Amino acid sequence: MENRKFGYIRVSTKDQNEGRQFDAMINAGINERDIYLDKQSGKSFDRPQYQLLKRILRKGDILYIHSLDRFGRNKQEILKEWNDLTKNIQADIIVMDMPLLDTTQYKDSLGTFIADLVLQILSWMAEENRNTIRKSQREGIESAKKSGVRFGRPKVEVSEEFVDVYNRWKKGEIKAVRAMELLNLKKTTFYKLVKLYEKKE
Repeated sequence: MENRKFGYIRVSTKDQNEGRQFDAMINAGINERDIYLDKQSGKSFDRPQYQLLKRILRKGDILYIHSLDRFGRNKQEILKEWNDLTKNIQADIIVMDMPLLDTTQYKDSLGTFIADLVLQILSWMAEENRNTIRKSQREGIESAKKSGVRFGRPKVEVSEEFVDVYNRWKKGEIKAVRAMELLNLKKTTFYKLVKLYEKKE
């Protein structure tokens, strides 16, 4: 039975452009029906299309990946999956933008050693890249907080408007429901503010 070629594409939901990866797979002679696509984060391999593809792969089949960061972004996970595919299933992997990561070419021990070394470095870089993005996001949030940008639900405070409506409610001029409508507050928030205001008083 002839060894089959498969392609695996991953894009994060924010970056919908799978066209470039798809075209590269077609140009490599992979049948469209043998290309599997996941639109989700690369932090774990718990992705439906990848798991389906893994069940289909047989010994001697070739899996094409456009670049290592499309495969995954967590170093330990990448190495674990790579070994599972190449050693347990005994399929080959070709990383299209990194010729050294082509297990069909390097069957001797030196070739395997070089490929393993490159894999270690690249998977480390993929993880570092993810950590850098995370760090930048954290720093951006901290910087925004220092500049006075608020995150999460806005803090409810006792305003002059609240005091006016509160007094009318306390005098029996309006019902609590009407007070909430006037202030555009939910029941829990309204009574929370009542408690806060009465405590201050």
